Amino acid sequence: PGAPVSNEADYPIEVVVGPEFVTGSTRMKSGTAQKLVLNMISTAVMIRLGRVEDNKMVNMQLTNDKLVDRGVRMVMDNTGLTDHEQARQLLTNHGSVKKAVDAWLKK
Repeated sequence: PGAPVSNEADYPIEVVVGPEFVTGSTRMKSGTAQKLVLNMISTAVMIRLGRVEDNKMVNMQLTNDKLVDRGVRMVMDNTGLTDHEQARQLLTNHGSVKKAVDAWLKK
């Protein structure tokens, strides 16, 4: 607490982590603390932007198979669809879980 840069910041965030286990190795405690703070900030931003519903990221970019499969499961959960391929097609046609679910529910 009381770092000089905090006096200049609009929203200072100071994390007290204590000394590193290995002197000079900032990738351990302080690196982990920095990652956790950045994850909390980005999660809060996504929530404020409306990209999270019911504890699930519904406007994620479908950039790999893992995210597509996660999106398909969310579409199935939110629409009641039981056909995996139908849910996958609905998701890929609309580009996001939110849009796919909204389109299905408007039918």
